[in-house]
Amino acid sequence: MRTFVRFGGLTSVEAAGLVPEGGAGGFVVGVPSSPRNLEESAVGELIDALPNNAEAWAQVKDPTVEAIRRLFDDVGVDRIEVHGVVPDGLEFLEIHHLVPALPIPLPGLEGPLPTVPPPEDAPMLVLETAAPGLVDGHATRSNWEICQRLVDEQPGRKLVVSGGVTRENLAELLPTVRPWGVGLASVLEKSPGTFDPDRVRQFLEVLAAAESTA
Repeated sequence: MRTFVRFGGLTSVEAAGLVPEGGAGGFVVGVPSSPRNLEESAVGELIDALPNNAEAWAQVKDPTVEAIRRLFDDVGVDRIEVHGVVPDGLEFLEIHHLVPALPIPLPGLEGPLPTVPPPEDAPMLVLETAAPGLVDGHATRSNWEICQRLVDEQPGRKLVVSGGVTRENLAELLPTVRPWGVGLASVLEKSPGTFDPDRVRQFLEVLAAAESTA
């Protein structure tokens, strides 16, 4: 597949094994309000269960510098998807491997575009449906017109559209928004953090078909 795929909020070895090669598995860490929240000590086993050539992402909210360094150095994630504020005091390589999540308004809502960090700091971004305090499992589609504007204004940048992406709307999303990647969680789940293998298979089949016509 040409489209990068990030499955978020994984909580089991079985779910981690469903991540497509070349994609990423996301683990919510340090967000007690999330039903998919994990302790740092639980993430290592799930990272080991990811397929070859799949990245491990931590999904966090308002992290501290110390938390970011533990996730990189001790837990061993490849990237950290940051919802909220990126703290000051990080080194260049740490910043470079963060993936800021930009809150995108719901369809029909007007307002300024979210503040976009410079590409030299954040070559990859997640465009996530705006929802205060939420880092995972948002099934509501964001304003794709805004996502398209951001893609158009950031040529060559790796932008991942997350929130409300389904197999039913891929044929619209790919040719209009033209994201580098897509992020999914709840639409593929049987329960929070537990992915349905049949839903995953059907989604990847539809994605491959949509790519061939986009």
